[in-house]
Amino acid sequence: MGASGTFIVKGGKPLKGSIEPQGAKNEALQILCAVVLTAEKVDISNIPEIHDVLRLIDILKDLGVKVHHKSRGHFVFEAKEINFDYLQSEDFRMSAGRLRGSIMLMGALLARFGKGYMPRPGGDKIGRRRLDTHFLGLQKLGAKIEVDSVHQLYYGHAKNLQGAFVHMDEISVTGTANVVLAAVMAKGTTQIYNAACEPYVQQLCRMLNHMGAKISGIGSNLLTIEGVSSLGGCKHRILPDMIEVGSFIGMAAMTQSEITIKNVGYQHLGIIPSVFEKLGIILVKNGDDLIIPQQKSYEIDTFMDGGILTVYDAPWPGFTPDLISVILVTATQAKGSVLIHQKMFESRLFFTDKLIDMGAQIILCDPHRATVIGLDRKYPLRAISMSSPDIRAGVALLIAALSAEGTSHIHNIEQIDRGYERIDERLNALGASIQRL
Repeated sequence: MGASGTFIVKGGKPLKGSIEPQGAKNEALQILCAVVLTAEKVDISNIPEIHDVLRLIDILKDLGVKVHHKSRGHFVFEAKEINFDYLQSEDFRMSAGRLRGSIMLMGALLARFGKGYMPRPGGDKIGRRRLDTHFLGLQKLGAKIEVDSVHQLYYGHAKNLQGAFVHMDEISVTGTANVVLAAVMAKGTTQIYNAACEPYVQQLCRMLNHMGAKISGIGSNLLTIEGVSSLGGCKHRILPDMIEVGSFIGMAAMTQSEITIKNVGYQHLGIIPSVFEKLGIILVKNGDDLIIPQQKSYEIDTFMDGGILTVYDAPWPGFTPDLISVILVTATQAKGSVLIHQKMFESRLFFTDKLIDMGAQIILCDPHRATVIGLDRKYPLRAISMSSPDIRAGVALLIAALSAEGTSHIHNIEQIDRGYERIDERLNALGASIQRL
């Protein structure tokens, strides 16, 4: 961790062996915000020890939460007292402002203490509307949200939160989590409609129920929450990270490797396996493991009428936007064509220029759509020097480099480290050649 470095990747080597996905980053960020709802001990295992998650744990420590690090990925939290002075400090503003996940502390603090703070995040990462969804939901429950322009903070306060019908204005995972965290101890019944229903939100709701909350409708877009007066401690295990699972499937196909992905949490993967199968990749399910056999060639399906396959992202249970870049890079060596349509985020496809430099046949139609013409391995990708623009593009470029002929340099790898734990060590154990500078 720390200063950003460079990966030197010698490509073209087949990998072999088994690898286990880390705990899910996006679940960890929600679950960690829930520990401040109780004074009792909360025991959480399978926490990925990656940049963003460790930063949130540091924020909890500074808030006054006692943190016991039992073993790798296993922590016990005890939030007996909260230091509200810290929430108004420059230190909190700097730490939390760099971490989107910290905004979910607001809902939990409001529920237990009747007040909470949220830093004004660095605009570009979140965009204006995202926070509106959080605030509108919390305001429906009776919270007042004010801007503290001196400290550059949002300040939320409520004497008593009241249950309400909350129709979310967009399907926001962190927005849904924030309103759920606030509603579990509000008086009366809250209904959240158009709720995000990702496995991560389901896990948060199950954990809260173990703590004594009364949440029903888990897994649907209508959550019903009967408020309770207090919550207790619990034990919770975080799901495997489905983005890592998808990344490893694409990597196995691109490098013509036979890889076993252990303990994937198959019932929580949704349509991820079937989207990779549409690219022609063979997946063999063995218990909770996925085996990707070595394949010389994989051919992209067409639609029934012969039309070109389209892969697009959508809120759960649709295909996750976090795997769009992996699908795109995997398609470059497939046989056939596919249209990748990134609907939910802008500028996530701009990393394709690096793949084009490597020899991939990609037509970037606009900021949201790219057509990939698969090379069927006739021309392997060329090694180049490149920089990682964001977490998911970073891993897509790493997959491209592993399949390319020659030695690639990937700079700004802090972006990859933000989302993937010790990825170089774990892939080198399969036979990759990744050197960290």
